[in-house]
Amino acid sequence: MLRREFHGRTFNRMSIGEPQFLEVGCAEKQRRIAYLTNPGPDPEGLGLVWLIGLKSDMVSTKATALAKWAPANGFGLTRFEYSGHGSSSGDFEEATIGDWLEETREVFCKVTKGRQIVIGSSTGGHLALLLLRDLMARDPEAADRIAALVLIAPAWDLTEELMWKEMPPEAQREIMEQGVTYRPSEYDDPYPITRKFIEEGRNHLFKGEPFDPGRPVVILQGQLDTAVPPSHARRLANFIEGGWAELIEVADGEHRMSRPQDLELMFETIKRVGAMVA
Repeated sequence: MLRREFHGRTFNRMSIGEPQFLEVGCAEKQRRIAYLTNPGPDPEGLGLVWLIGLKSDMVSTKATALAKWAPANGFGLTRFEYSGHGSSSGDFEEATIGDWLEETREVFCKVTKGRQIVIGSSTGGHLALLLLRDLMARDPEAADRIAALVLIAPAWDLTEELMWKEMPPEAQREIMEQGVTYRPSEYDDPYPITRKFIEEGRNHLFKGEPFDPGRPVVILQGQLDTAVPPSHARRLANFIEGGWAELIEVADGEHRMSRPQDLELMFETIKRVGAMVA
């Protein structure tokens, strides 16, 4: 079985194929963004775009399960890794929400074709919403290709609401004076949050202001989630206008939402939403 190393991580070529790379940005801001894409059994059918969470990758439990499920159920799938993640180039400490939004937009516009359901997990949920809002403003034709959003524990406005406002005063001082602080993680070593990440993130906030997405937005939220509290998902559902938002809360669900029953809920939701927008 052929295996190959990319940036220190081993990919099983027979199971996922070799990542391809998309150049994004220019000069000193140029990044090589790793992605995997499968057009699906029907070139005219709906595709799925998977947006990873913070410090995750495109071979996580949910992404890998989705990659197996999608073609068997008639969907194409595109997944990728933001700069500073996985096999993509870049330093995590140098990245911003604006960088990741640009990368998401470039992958969506240059790699995918036809109508897509955009699925965002945690930070990916924020980026899914930002992608839709951004394309609605700058490229309505591209925005029309977004048929729906499925958001899993969406960390909308994470830099302000879930990071800055939740930091103790000493961490806020550390960011302002030293340019970085380290946030504990229940999954891995503490990860850096930079002053640049927080301040640039303020260019990409919803602030709870009314937003009409013009297409279905389904939110899957665990009630035991401590990283993205259920109240945060409820606020999102409340400021989405037009009757487009549907919030599904899982009583015993935690942040990762990657148990077999969580994956089945994700699959059922995608299939149902696909039928709605077909």
